[in-house]
Amino acid sequence: MSRTDGSPSQDPETRTARPASESSAGVMAGAREWAGLAVLTLPVLLVSMDMTVLHLAVPAITTALSPSGSQMLWIVDIYAFMVAGLLITMGAVGDRIGRRRLLLLGAAAFALASVVAAFATSPGMLIAARAALGVAGATLAPSTLALIRTMFTDPRQRSTATSVWVLAFLTGASIGPVVGGLLLQDLWWGSVFLLGVPVMAALLVAGPVLLPEYRAPSSAAVDLPSAALSLAAVLAAVYGLKEAAAGAGLLVPALAIGAGGLLAVAFARRQRRLPCPLLDLSLFRQRSFSVAIGVLTLGSVVLAGVGFLTAQHLQLVLGLSPLAAGLWTLPPLAAGIAAVVLVQTFGQRLTVAASTAAGLMVAAGGSAVLTQAPVNGVAVVATGLALLFAGLMPVLARGVDTVTASAPPDRAGAASALSETTQELGGALGIAALGSLTAAVYRTQISESLQGVPPPIADTARDTLAGALSVASDLPATVLSGAAIAFTDGLHTASAAGAVVLVVVAALAAVVLRPRPQPHTENSTREA
Repeated sequence: MSRTDGSPSQDPETRTARPASESSAGVMAGAREWAGLAVLTLPVLLVSMDMTVLHLAVPAITTALSPSGSQMLWIVDIYAFMVAGLLITMGAVGDRIGRRRLLLLGAAAFALASVVAAFATSPGMLIAARAALGVAGATLAPSTLALIRTMFTDPRQRSTATSVWVLAFLTGASIGPVVGGLLLQDLWWGSVFLLGVPVMAALLVAGPVLLPEYRAPSSAAVDLPSAALSLAAVLAAVYGLKEAAAGAGLLVPALAIGAGGLLAVAFARRQRRLPCPLLDLSLFRQRSFSVAIGVLTLGSVVLAGVGFLTAQHLQLVLGLSPLAAGLWTLPPLAAGIAAVVLVQTFGQRLTVAASTAAGLMVAAGGSAVLTQAPVNGVAVVATGLALLFAGLMPVLARGVDTVTASAPPDRAGAASALSETTQELGGALGIAALGSLTAAVYRTQISESLQGVPPPIADTARDTLAGALSVASDLPATVLSGAAIAFTDGLHTASAAGAVVLVVVAALAAVVLRPRPQPHTENSTREA
């Protein structure tokens, strides 16, 4: 039967937490809930797209606003910094003030900040608008995922809905460069920001009609010191990882990551003392929750790291335009979507341990295929990425569903935010670690062919493959071909490391998630 909006709490539209018995019974969702899910995918698609759609607009922004190098970095990075740093806080805020309310407030703020960003007249104005977009984006993602937990109480329907959410998030990140490239062919750089306005307008109109409200029975205020510690810990860690990926030496990244770790410890200690913590750390005592967090983190490490490197390979080694490189990521994305649909349709026969391990092994196979990527063809890269997406996307979808379902209904927002934060950190770690590994291989190999090249030009070519291409007119053809081979060898090494990580995680998941035998009791004997 179709489900109603639930019983009232503070106001007629506010849903209270369902009893455990009702939740486990799994009341089936109806047409309104599925229509609401379609509405919820809109902000998710946009938030993830906004993380990558700006990349192709950087040259046009540089020409129009003349930002300094430091300002350009802030324009690109501040959005992701604010999203990652505020997810946990905003998830908890939604639990307290109402998830639909926070979603709609965030949508209005996102639309307004998008207009300001599109028509920014100075680098400072654009940085401020991007920061506001990040704050608004942090309200959207955890609210949507927590509302799915409210709307879909049947486990199988909830799993399907969560898979749709994950697909929307990954699709947005994948098509961001493609959409940006299409817009920038005929329009000015600000057009990439105006995408958010009609999407958020649609959400503001349909949300109050199709989405239920949920507010936790507890009205405890958000602990502001915890919110500050959470923000500072995540920002420090993400900044350190990005600096490591940019090759900023060891000292600054190490200090930033170390500071982030200390702040995270302080945050955890404070949560244990609070009667109503921002994040319930007792959730980590659940085996399925802890394993899901680990799989989400390490899966994101490989997916983001290898994805970042293959994007460079397609453009810098194979010479594809950014738009063409983006289009080549669509077939792997389609393979991932097909895999999620197949797992949702037929994967219920497998145990969690078996399906998780199988998906991770398929992804490991894809990463292994990338160790054979040539310097003159795209088929191997596309095949490896297709296997990587097909293996990881169903696993990530199940992991997000597990994390969200493990938390009590009144704390689903904070748990949802944690699942996204771990993926953000995993992605930053993957780009930093696998990017640094590739850079090390590149610099070692290219140094051998730079003998006799003037020092300033040699230093530029030794730094990155992009640097070598920027001084191509001053380098012998043999050095350029050697640079392409060196970067490709670095990709091979990083892909091999990713395959090893995935195999290890698959083995651990198969063992830790293996069903445990139930204790044999007298009552169970009688029932049998």
